[in-house]
Amino acid sequence: MLRDAIRIGLFDLKLMLKQKETLLWTFLMPGVFFYFIGTVTGGFSGGGGTRIDTLAVRVADDAGFLADAVVRRLGEQDFRVVLPDDAEAQAGEDPPPRFEDYDTRLTIPPGFTAGALAGEVQELAFEQDDDGLTAGFAEIRLNRAVYTTLADLVAARVSADGEPTQADLDALAEMPRALSLDVTQAGRRARIPNGFEQAVPGTMVMFAMIILLTSGATSLLVERRMGLLRRLASAPMRREAVVLGKWLGRVALGAVQLAFAMALGSIAFGVAWGPQLPMLCVVLMCYAGMLSALSLLVGNFARSEGQAVGLSVLATNVLAALGGCWWPIEITPRAMQKLAMFLPTGWAMDAVHKLVSFGAPASSALPHALGMAFLAVLLGAAVARTLRFQ
Repeated sequence: MLRDAIRIGLFDLKLMLKQKETLLWTFLMPGVFFYFIGTVTGGFSGGGGTRIDTLAVRVADDAGFLADAVVRRLGEQDFRVVLPDDAEAQAGEDPPPRFEDYDTRLTIPPGFTAGALAGEVQELAFEQDDDGLTAGFAEIRLNRAVYTTLADLVAARVSADGEPTQADLDALAEMPRALSLDVTQAGRRARIPNGFEQAVPGTMVMFAMIILLTSGATSLLVERRMGLLRRLASAPMRREAVVLGKWLGRVALGAVQLAFAMALGSIAFGVAWGPQLPMLCVVLMCYAGMLSALSLLVGNFARSEGQAVGLSVLATNVLAALGGCWWPIEITPRAMQKLAMFLPTGWAMDAVHKLVSFGAPASSALPHALGMAFLAVLLGAAVARTLRFQ
């Protein structure tokens, strides 16, 4: 029986890999989605490490020494400060970028220091063209720089004999700090994955589902329509061998797709799959086995290829969104996180995040693998009992 099943599985794998749609969505589209989603969602969770933005600053000629203090504080907030007006004097054939050419801009008004020392309210003009997911983070860091400068001014005014000067601010900066804060990570990394850390595994899980469900289901319908299944029914082999062979062919297709996606993620997008790579492969193969059995069930009960494709695409998009493939499920409300644990995509993504992103041991993903393997057996048994050859 095993020999017959392997022969059928290899034939099905070759047949599915000859389909242009399967090749497109297995080898081309994952890379496109990796790049697009990973670029758009970079910093989505707000915990993606240090973010350095270029900030163009226009300082009025009579802004005074407090403007220099603000610029210094901006650098401490991980801004790369450029002064475009000063760059105009630099030599070079190409004209330097203008202040308006930068996406993030800050203008320090004339008389900034004199007005602040006189107790007058000073307004800094901040503009940014970026309205993406992390646009507000730049404003938060800018406010920190401004209010820290204000705190320095207040402290310098207390210690100075008259009006604070640049020397007073320098002396304040050199004073030893009586209070310091030592920040260390408590236990394992708890930072929510973002950017390519989220996009590559999420897209990989989603594409594995859509490829296996569509290709696996429609190929079974085509074989039934062309009479290939009837020929298998008349061959001297058991029904279980036919079902096992069909399942093996789809598992092999899933293995090809997942291996290519992981290699592409590592080489092109710098994704590190972590030290638990063997357990990660076990989880993904259990996921592929479950989807392969599900695709046979869909192909067994669907009445047309269009019906199978429509159902597969709809189910994939719904399960991908609810299971955490499009965004980290950790940023959603608690109820959504609990719902994801009842979905196959949620099982896969939770296991991947534990093994890859959170540094959990291999045993943490064992329940996920066993659950998907058990479901694959149940679905396979249902297909074996109900498979229609015509």
